[in-house]
Formats: sequence, structure tokens, C-alpha cells
Amino acid sequence: MRKPLKTIIYEILEVSDITHFYSFADDLIIPFLIVLNITAFIASTSPSFSLAYQLLFECIEIICSLVFTIEYVLRMWVCTVDRKYSHPIWGRLKYALTPLSMIDLISILPFYLLWLFPHLSFVHVISVLRLLRLLKISRYSESVRTLGTVLYAKKEDLLATAFAVFILLIFASSLMYFVESSAQPQSFGSIPDAMWWGVVTLTTVGYGDIYPITPIGRFLGSILAFLGIGIFALPAGIISSGFSEEVQRRKQERMAANLEQSANYQSIKRLAEIDVGFDQRQRAIALHIESSSELMKICVQTAKHKLGSDFQNEQILCSLAIHLYNDAVRKFDL
Repeated sequence: MRKPLKTIIYEILEVSDITHFYSFADDLIIPFLIVLNITAFIASTSPSFSLAYQLLFECIEIICSLVFTIEYVLRMWVCTVDRKYSHPIWGRLKYALTPLSMIDLISILPFYLLWLFPHLSFVHVISVLRLLRLLKISRYSESVRTLGTVLYAKKEDLLATAFAVFILLIFASSLMYFVESSAQPQSFGSIPDAMWWGVVTLTTVGYGDIYPITPIGRFLGSILAFLGIGIFALPAGIISSGFSEEVQRRKQERMAANLEQSANYQSIKRLAEIDVGFDQRQRAIALHIESSSELMKICVQTAKHKLGSDFQNEQILCSLAIHLYNDAVRKFDL
């Protein structure tokens, strides 16, 4: 039975399948246009390039914006194929409010605003929103999606670290204001002015435009510099551990899927060898072998539930599931 056109377009846009020509072409063309459009936008800000290739940059912007618009309209049309957005009105509205859909819409709005209102100054300012098209690549890049997953999973830890940095910044800037304001009223005239020095010092950037000159100020500055090295290493450690956990989780999921696929294959192969004239005992053997895949699935789920993120050795899980399967086959083998 032939699939409806809406379903076919949905699978092309939403499902990344390298074995499907149109889906694979979509995964190549859209990211290429995104990179080309952003490159042209950046190059157009250079006077030398802008004068020489202005027409080319305008053509690239028009073509890319039209393609992105067609893509956005098609996504809004076919989104009802997904059960989460099946309602023809509220489903599309719900899909339009998803982060990636909002990025798609905001990234194409500057093109039409510049076309409709070319003389409004604020329209030229919001043209920078075209850079949001870079975020569209997350639809086609597993690494970008992994980064988003890690940041979302570790959001509480990252927020706690950010809060600690903020508290430290407030205390350090306030102390430095009271210590240095009399010696350097132009640089440390207020706590907000001192906070700029605190940000530069905590991040270990050290521009050198503002620095303490009193002995107490230098002492506080040196302590804050050492604290900055340690406290700004915390987010990097949190994100790296999150990446490690996410990669490990995906490996375990792939391994469990492979085990289940292998078990199903063996069950189908053995069932194909069973003749209709076999006796009741042989039919029971076939039924038990078929159910062994479910046993392996239970084995995988139990191991993941008990061991969780502390589980490191993938070979143990693989060996355990295979042993269960072979034991079931040997037990009821002829």
C-alpha cells in the first residue's frame, strides 16, 4: 500500500535515513544552505567583499530564505502525522511553539521585514537574527543534539555553579569597591564598575584596563584570581561528565537493541524450520525459543535498572543476555 504524500514528506523532513535518497539529500542540502547563508552574511559586513559581491550575497539570501520558508511551511503542514500534533489546529500551534520551530520562524522573519520595511532602522538591526539559522543544524547533527541533551540533564548542577559564581562576584566586587574607591574613584567608583573587574578576574581573562593598586586590593585580587581558576573549572567538569554518561547510555541502548534484534532473528529462523506436522512438544520448543528474546529484554532492563549510570562494563551485560538465551535453547533442545 502506497503511503500518503504527507507521510512521505514527514519522513523526509523529520526522519534522518541515509538509505533513503530524498531524506539523505535533505540532510545534506539544508545544512549546506545554512552554512552558505551565514558565510555570505558575515562576508557582506566587510566593505571590500560587500562592494564586489553584493549581488551574489543578495541572491544567496533570497534563495536560502525561500528554501527555508518552504521547509517551514512543509513542516507545519506534515507535523500532524505525529500523534503529539495530530490535531489540525492545536497540534500545529503546539508544534509551532517548539524551540526548533520558533528558531525556524525567527530566522526567516528578518528577510521579509527588510523586504516590507526597508527604511526602518530597527529592521536592519534585527537582521542579525539570521545567525539563528546556525541552530537549525541541530536537526541534522547528532553531536549538537547530544550537547543539548547534556546541558538539559545537567541544568541543576550548572545553575548551582552559576549561582555560586554570582554570589562570589557580588562579595568580591563589593569588597574591592570599598578598598579601592578612594584610591581609584574613576575605575572603582561604584560596585557595578567593580563588578567588571570581578568578571575579568574570575574568568582569568585579565584585560588589564582596571586593576587594584592598594596592598589590600592586590591581596583580595590575588585570592579572587585563584578562586576563579577553580570555580570556573566546575562547569567544564560537569559538562564533560555529562557527555561521558550520555555516550555510555547510548552505547548500552544500542547494545540492548542489537541483542534484541539478534534474539528475534534466531527465533524467526527456528520457527521457519518447524513444520506444520510437528508434534506438540516441538511446537512448545518453538514457542519457548521465541519467548527467549523477551527474557533477554528483561535481563537488559534489569541490569540497567540495578546498575544504572554506575554500570561501566558492557561485556558483562552482553555475556549475561547471551548466556540466558543459550541456556533457554539448550534446556528445550531436542
